[in-house]
Amino acid sequence: MPAILAFLRGRGSKKNVDGMARYAIVAPKVFGVSVGDIRSLGKEIGRDHDLALALWKSGWYEARMLTAFVDEPERVTPAQMDRWTKDFDNWAICDHLCFHLYDRTPHAWAKVKKWSTSREEFVKRASFALLAGLALHDKQGPDAPFIKSLQLIERASTDDRNFVKKGVSWALRSIGHRNLALHTAAVKTATKLAASSDKTAAWIGRDTLGDLRRPAVLKRFTR
Repeated sequence: MPAILAFLRGRGSKKNVDGMARYAIVAPKVFGVSVGDIRSLGKEIGRDHDLALALWKSGWYEARMLTAFVDEPERVTPAQMDRWTKDFDNWAICDHLCFHLYDRTPHAWAKVKKWSTSREEFVKRASFALLAGLALHDKQGPDAPFIKSLQLIERASTDDRNFVKKGVSWALRSIGHRNLALHTAAVKTATKLAASSDKTAAWIGRDTLGDLRRPAVLKRFTR
């Protein structure tokens, strides 16, 4: 692992660190390496669960990002997911792990439900980023779990924390992109939220409707 950290250190730059900070991507230990370089390194290394655990333990932001490309989804445990998710300190590491690792594990749906009521901002966001990942990546999955998850979305829709509400909207929009039945269900939920007296729920509803009613989206379901 020292060689990996040395490589990441060599690829980092203050310019990248400053650029990340402008997008609210901050961490206690960061080199400033592009995601493209991290992805390429992950492909070169291959899958290695034990290495992923060590990389996460290092505390370096880029090393933790690398775990999404290195860890073995089938060996990731529920306890590991809880530990790592509690360490999330910005939206980028949250979304990256949910989108490139967590949604490929057999524990994904259980974590969507568990984390959806968390008081921790990035843990709660992880619930909905993971739900968005499942909606976009689990192409053969049945509709039923997504229909059921609309209850979680409604329940979380009044949480006005920036990264939570954006995660909730992302999940609802992603569900609505899957197929006609889920599009109809998502629009129904979004319409209900848009009419809410709660400003956060109403924002989520409007944001979702603006996306799901775009001509390009509707065309996919009316052919």
